[in-house]
Amino acid sequence: MKLIATLALSLLAGSALAAPWNAGMAYSKGQVVQWQGRSWQAKWPTRGETPGANPKGSWIAHVGSALRKLDDAAPVIPTLQQALQHEADLTNNDFFRKVKASIRTLSNDQVARVAPGNAANPVNVRRVERLLPSAKWDYYFSRRDPSYTYTRFLQAVAKFPAVCDDYSDGRDADAICRHSLATMFAHFTQETGNHDASDTIPQWRQGLTYLREMGCSNTGPGCGYNTECDDPVFNKVWTCGKNPDGSWKKYFGRGAKQLSYNYNYGPFSQAMNNGDQSVLLQNPDLVASTWLNLASATFFFVYPQPPKPSMLQVIDGTWVPNSADIAAGAGNNFATTIMIINAECGGGTERQAAQNRIDYYKQFAHDLGWDYGAEQLSCANMQRFTSASSAAYNIYWEKDWQWGHDYQCQLVSYQTPYSALQPGNYQHCVEDNWGIKLQ
Repeated sequence: MKLIATLALSLLAGSALAAPWNAGMAYSKGQVVQWQGRSWQAKWPTRGETPGANPKGSWIAHVGSALRKLDDAAPVIPTLQQALQHEADLTNNDFFRKVKASIRTLSNDQVARVAPGNAANPVNVRRVERLLPSAKWDYYFSRRDPSYTYTRFLQAVAKFPAVCDDYSDGRDADAICRHSLATMFAHFTQETGNHDASDTIPQWRQGLTYLREMGCSNTGPGCGYNTECDDPVFNKVWTCGKNPDGSWKKYFGRGAKQLSYNYNYGPFSQAMNNGDQSVLLQNPDLVASTWLNLASATFFFVYPQPPKPSMLQVIDGTWVPNSADIAAGAGNNFATTIMIINAECGGGTERQAAQNRIDYYKQFAHDLGWDYGAEQLSCANMQRFTSASSAAYNIYWEKDWQWGHDYQCQLVSYQTPYSALQPGNYQHCVEDNWGIKLQ
């Protein structure tokens, strides 16, 4: 007992050696500080947040291994099967079931076989071909970059089978598809349109003009969008690629969504490449030069970003707004998709970018046969989504810092490399954060 007591005092003394918390100092994930007689460990990079002030905040009570009773048995590493069962238990709810169904993907090999008129095309692609023949694609996007082809759009739809899918619960699949296409195309046009009022082609048909962000190139000056790469903490989350000269790859806007920054390229790469973030972080221009230029937009259409729902779930009614959402002005309508995509809302007056989206949406909806007459289009009085939203779910895995939760990960709201929507990420989270190999 004397040995145990001596060791315990030694461990507690070691914990007390941590420096006092300083409100003006930036702390990285894992750092330990002293505050009001207790030790606290940073769960993620933080500055200015008082330890213990917010139970869901940046700090967790920590006294290292001194907390563990020294006569307790050492924690046992779970088997892979046990870890996967724990993952299943944590995600066994209606939210995860619905979201996983809406973001399911077709393999890239199957996507590559999709072509206009192919009788073997998936059901959602055949629906799009019927409602949007190639001639209409050409008409809608009369000023598009040649890289935005009809075939590539069909492939982008094929990758996500929930887009323009069938429904078994009585919902009108054709109507939802028309609504979805009009929504996507309005946002395409605002993000990548030429916006030339003097053109003989109306502005709503000038979308997809820009493949790469205006004024940006892979080799020219500027347009890096890569300052985050210099931060070792954030670069560990989404690891930036390097050029032969040692400079960082550029993550400027590319594709129909004008995807920007490593923290967007990484998750998109994971969704497209079986969880591998490195493919597009190492080769970002694939988002411009391949069918991914349109798949980046369908990806953004189907993926939620809590506390925001996905645009698809807004349109198809899977997302049900609660009282907080309704009070904020959100609902199952086009206006809410403006808030989701770029938050060009609020203030009581329609911003020009939001008005453009509305104008383009009306044109596409009318031509596609979607009646928007009863739909809310304005978001001038809409407030941002908050943690009170019905879509506010934790969808990322992080090391579980809680006492007794050794060799586990927990769901958190902030972004980590381990999306709970991607298969295999719970295992990666446990192995990477705890330094073990699950078997």
